[in-house]
Amino acid sequence: MTANRPQPRPGVLDIAPYVPGKSSAPGVAKVYKLSSNETPLGPSPKAKAAYAAAGQHLEDYPDGASTALREAIGRRFGLDPARIVCGAGSDDILNLIARAFLADGDEAIHTTHGFLVYPIATLGTGAKPVVAAEKNFTADVDTILAAVTPRTKVVFLANPNNPTGTYIPFDEVKRLRRDLPAHVLLVLDAAYAEYVSRNDYESGLELVATTDNTVMCRTFSKIYGLAALRLGWLYGPEHIVDALNRIRGPFNVNAPAIAAGIAAMEDTAHVEHARAFNEQWLAWLTTELEKLGLKVTPSVGNFLLIHFPTAKGKTAAEANDFLMQRGLILRQVTGYHLPHALRMSVGTEEANKLTVAALREFLGRTA
Repeated sequence: MTANRPQPRPGVLDIAPYVPGKSSAPGVAKVYKLSSNETPLGPSPKAKAAYAAAGQHLEDYPDGASTALREAIGRRFGLDPARIVCGAGSDDILNLIARAFLADGDEAIHTTHGFLVYPIATLGTGAKPVVAAEKNFTADVDTILAAVTPRTKVVFLANPNNPTGTYIPFDEVKRLRRDLPAHVLLVLDAAYAEYVSRNDYESGLELVATTDNTVMCRTFSKIYGLAALRLGWLYGPEHIVDALNRIRGPFNVNAPAIAAGIAAMEDTAHVEHARAFNEQWLAWLTTELEKLGLKVTPSVGNFLLIHFPTAKGKTAAEANDFLMQRGLILRQVTGYHLPHALRMSVGTEEANKLTVAALREFLGRTA
């Protein structure tokens, strides 16, 4: 039977569109946006200056290979620039991976509360997303391995994971790689790696360097504060980088983003300040929220997953409405199968203290 209008490929209409965190609260004079894991410190002043300078030449196409940025990343991390691919945010990179390595009928694994782009990218290629159950809101290597079938081509692993804030030790990541079939590509999404200070954590650079079936993705949106510019990168084996470069857009990274990214990465003092600020307030928020009787999943990122009671009057949805009325915007995570939780980004000192005070009022507690 012939359709009477163009039809999308199978899988596209199964996609639930990605819904970003809210950024406004109608009727509220001052808003504190704690819904998108943005750094409260903003980007490096040097990145702002580089962006402004690049803005003087908007008539020129950017370097299609992002050469200067790849070389800067290579210097910063001791990597071969030829094995780096840059993109318009790490989600651009994730979609490139799906397009290059998934086809109709293939399968790609992600964990229960993994980044929503994983199933979106998978379904967009006609492949099937397969969910591996987590344990205690944390990826579980044995569960992932049990989900592998002959159709599995990609495993997406966010480490640390958003929105849970949990991670798995590097020894477990290496075990996952060792026990996966050789033809399965392991994608390590390390968007929050710069925030992690645990001794048993590594972003995956070593694993990429020593295997030919692993890649690692990073972003400039979080600790570097360049979310508005959409900038990310991947480090991978030469043959995978070659495949991705064949399908990526010829100018997929804009010139101001390239300039700002280089300057942001080279301002190590600003990055260290952001890391120290986050450690201080992540710990403070965890302690204060737990004092209110709320369960908080231990996080190594720049955000917290806060669990609310299911009793009427105390639910996550009601807490969200209460906070919104006060201009405090947290992230509802129902789309991540967490209807009884809210995710809170670490904000400014003022925003952090106001949120705790508002939740104390919501829960009927006294100071």
